[in-house]
Amino acid sequence: MDRTVARAHAMKLIYEWEMGGDGGEETRLNLLEVKPNEHDADYMNRMYEGVVANVEAIDGRLSPFLRGWTIERLTRVDLAILRLAVYELTLGENPAGVVINEAVELANQYSTDKAGAFVNGVLGNLARAMDEARANASARD
Repeated sequence: MDRTVARAHAMKLIYEWEMGGDGGEETRLNLLEVKPNEHDADYMNRMYEGVVANVEAIDGRLSPFLRGWTIERLTRVDLAILRLAVYELTLGENPAGVVINEAVELANQYSTDKAGAFVNGVLGNLARAMDEARANASARD
């Protein structure tokens, strides 16, 4: 498994959780066929667990950038993709462009024809706002 696959699996676990599941070992082993020690399985687990643990903060950061939409109106697939990407952007471990591109690819693969453009717009605006906030914080220091 590579990072792109791990990210897709994390999104699927988040989606399952949104739909009332638990993202447990049954799903990981049988549905996603992820072996516990498989390369990047720890990344998948960390992303899933991070989103679930921080969902309120993630939604709070995401909501202002939905422009005309609410969390409740989003499809659960788009919401899972956006939550994962916002969490990744917040961590700052990967370049924003990579996170956004991967999220757009997930939207293109798992959602509607227009989802990729929507995800790109939301995350692009959010990433720019985060960059501006960091720059302003650095200027104050």
